[in-house]
Amino acid sequence: MNGKAARLFVSRRTILPDGVKPAIIVVTDGVIEEIIRCSSENEINQVKRRYIDVDCNDFGNLILMPGVVDSHVHVNEPGRTEWEGFWTATRAAAAGGVTTLVDMPLNSIPPTTTVENLKTKVRAAKNQSFVDVGFWGGVIPGNHLNLKPLVEAGVVGFKCFLCPSGVDEFPHVDENDVRAALSELQYTNSLLAFHAECEVGNTFEQIKGNPCNYETYLQTRPPEMETNAITMIMNMCETYQCRCHIVHLSAGKALNLIRQAKQKQLPLTVETCYHYLCLAAETIPNCATQFKCCPPIRDETNQEKLWMGIEDGSVDMVVSDHSPSSADLKAGGDFLKAWGGISSLQFGLSLLWTGIKNRPTTNLGLVDVARLLCAAPAQLCGLQDRKGSLRPGMHADFVVWDPDSSFQVQEREILHKHKLTPYKGDRLFGKVLATIVRGDFVYKHGEFCAEPFGQPLLAQPFLASLLDF
Repeated sequence: MNGKAARLFVSRRTILPDGVKPAIIVVTDGVIEEIIRCSSENEINQVKRRYIDVDCNDFGNLILMPGVVDSHVHVNEPGRTEWEGFWTATRAAAAGGVTTLVDMPLNSIPPTTTVENLKTKVRAAKNQSFVDVGFWGGVIPGNHLNLKPLVEAGVVGFKCFLCPSGVDEFPHVDENDVRAALSELQYTNSLLAFHAECEVGNTFEQIKGNPCNYETYLQTRPPEMETNAITMIMNMCETYQCRCHIVHLSAGKALNLIRQAKQKQLPLTVETCYHYLCLAAETIPNCATQFKCCPPIRDETNQEKLWMGIEDGSVDMVVSDHSPSSADLKAGGDFLKAWGGISSLQFGLSLLWTGIKNRPTTNLGLVDVARLLCAAPAQLCGLQDRKGSLRPGMHADFVVWDPDSSFQVQEREILHKHKLTPYKGDRLFGKVLATIVRGDFVYKHGEFCAEPFGQPLLAQPFLASLLDF
C-alpha cells in the first residue's frame, strides 16, 4: 500500500460491471485503488488479514453498488428556494443512495443559460451539498452564443423545451433555435436534451371536463405531443450528428420511433422516470394533484410498453425528474392549474427495484439496476471516468442496500423540503442503509455522518475563476 491510508469495503454481493460477485474494494484518497475478487469466505478473510490495520467496512450479504447518478433533478436554488434547495435536495439524495445529482437549468432564478448565471448557481450550492453535483446548461431563444462558454465551464450538456416550460424566465424554443444550438454544439461532444412535447393544434382550449378529474388533464397532453417532437428531434440528430437526449419519456407509442433511431445508430439516448414505471392513470384519484407531471402519467398499457422498452434497451436509463414546488402550487385539486412536478429523489432506487420485483416475468436484475441508475446516466453526462461503475481509478461512490427489506414511505422520514409525494404510504422494497461519497460515509442507518462535503463537477479553470472556491 506504499504507506497510504486506505479503507476496505467488503460485500458478498458487489455489483461489478460483469456481474454480482464477492469482492473487497480498496479505497485510497477517495478513489478505488483495487478490487479484489474473492471466491470463498476463507479467501475474504485471508485478504482482510493482509489489511489488518486498515479500516474495514464489511457489509455481509448486503448489496454494494455504485452510487446512483440522478441526471435529472430540479434543485431550484437560487430564486425558488421555497420550492427546494441544495441542502434539502442533497440530503434527500444521500438518503436514497444518490451520490451524484445533476441540476437542471430551470426553475432557479436566474436560469443556467450563461456563464455568469452558472457562477450564481455554484455559489448558492457552496457548503450545502451532501453529494457531488453536476450542472446542465439551458437553451432558450437567442442564447446560442453562450453555449460554448458553458461547455468550457464544464456543464454536462444542455436542456431545452419544445413547449412552454411553465416558468417565464425559461421560454421554449422553435426549430430555428434548435438548429442554431446544434450548430454550436456539433463538434463539442456536448449534448442537447429535449423536453419532447410539441403542442398539437388547440388541444388545451378544446378539452372540456371536470378539472379535478385526472382524465381531463390527461387529454390535454396526448401521446402525439411526444411522437411529433421526437420525430423532429430524430431528423435534427441525423442531420447534425450531435448527441441528443430525450428526457422523461412518457408515451410508449414513441418507442418504435426510438428503435428506428437506434437501428440507424443515431447518437440519441432516452430516459424515463420512476413515476411512469410505478404509477398508472387508472389509479390516480380525483383532486390528487401530487400525481401531476409533464408529460403525464399514462395508463397501464402504456406503462407496460415502457417496461418493455427498458428490457429491450430502447430506454437507456431511469431518473427522478425530481420537480418539487411549494405546497400552495399543488393545492385546490385542479389538475389544470396545479404545478406539474413529482418529488421522488429520495426513493428512486427503491421504486425501480420494487417495480422489478412486481414483474415476475422480467429479465431485469441487480446488474440492470446499476446500469440504468448509475452507469448510463454517468455516461450521458460525461462522468463515466469518475462515476457510475466500480473500477480502479473511479471515485469511491457507493450505496449499500438490502433488496429483501421493505419500508413504508412516511412523511416524517421524507427529506425533500416539501413532503407532498404520490408515494406517501406506499411500501417499497430495497432499503438504503449507507451512502458513501469518495470513500467517506455521508449517510448510515438513517443518520447523516458528516457535514456537507459534496463537490461541484465543473471544469477546474472555471472553479478557479470563482474567488471563493
